[in-house]
Formats: sequence, C-alpha cells, structure tokens
Amino acid sequence: MAQNSWTEQLAEVSVFLFLIAPSLIFSFFAVKQGGLGFVPVSIFVMLRDLALISLILFFIWSNREHVRSIGWTFKNARREIALGIGLFVVFFFGAAFLERLLEAAGLSSPRIPPPEFLIPRGVLQSMLAFVMVVVVALSEETIFRGYLILRFKAITESTVWAILLSAFVFSLGHGYEGSAGVVTVGLMGIF
Repeated sequence: MAQNSWTEQLAEVSVFLFLIAPSLIFSFFAVKQGGLGFVPVSIFVMLRDLALISLILFFIWSNREHVRSIGWTFKNARREIALGIGLFVVFFFGAAFLERLLEAAGLSSPRIPPPEFLIPRGVLQSMLAFVMVVVVALSEETIFRGYLILRFKAITESTVWAILLSAFVFSLGHGYEGSAGVVTVGLMGIF
C-alpha cells in the first residue's frame, strides 16, 4: 500500500476540515430557527453525516487503504456492540458528573432549553430520533475516532497528538453545551 507524503496528508485533512469546520463552529452560535421542524432537521443531519462518511470512504478508496484503517470491521461485532453499550452507561454518568464539577468550578453551561425543532413529538418522530442517534453516533466514530486520528497520526507521526487533535476538533462541535460541555466532550473524546 503506497503511503502519501506528509504534504498530501495535510492537504487531504485540510480539505476535510474545511468541509466540516463551519458547521462545528456554527454550534457556538446556535439559536432557535423559526419554521424548522424535527423531521427536516433530523433528515438534514443524517444526510450531512452520510455525505461526510461517503467523502471519507472516497479518501480511503483513492488512497488504496482498507476500511479497517478507520476502524470499520465486523470481527467480534457482537462483543464490540456489547462493550459499547456497557461503556456508554459508564461514560454517560461519568460525563454528567464531570460536567457538574466543571460548572461548580465556574465553567458555563446552557441556560436555555433546547429549541422546539430538536424535540421529537410522538412515536414516529421518536423512532426517527433513534435512527438519527444511531447514524450520528456511527458517523462521529468514523470521522473523529477513525479518519481524523488516522490522518493526524500520519501528519504528526504521533498517536498521542492524533488523539488530542481529534478530540479538540470533536469538542468544537459542542459549543452549544457551554464551556463545561466542550471540556467534558473533549476529555471524553480523548478517552
């Protein structure tokens, strides 16, 4: 498998970051949007995430890499899913505890409830919300724990720096959670 030069890796990840940075940064300025409903927002989010995964798969294909390089494997899938569910519970409560500590230390958290267009209404919208959560979770893991760590490692030649940079970029997309949420998400991304 031919390895691209440092410059080619940097150019590729720069293009990718250029595509996602505006929406990540926009999260800091998220406000209630009139006329938007849960269904169109959910569909947009899923299509955007699927488009980003398609772009990543194109990059992987064009570099003649295997999808295992971004963590896509079905080996031990049941064990991995069970481990993910178990860790979710631990991380969920751990993140909530850490966020409360950070808020007590003076970091900010959102003071307003989520916008109406983010709240599912009824059974069908709740089912759509579940599908969206699955799509977003798979997309985020592919993007931040797969692709970006792979590319940042190639650029920095350091696994530690790759993880730190990926977690930093991931945390930027959570500005709507306040500084306590950004720090919590960044630390959880590192783990």
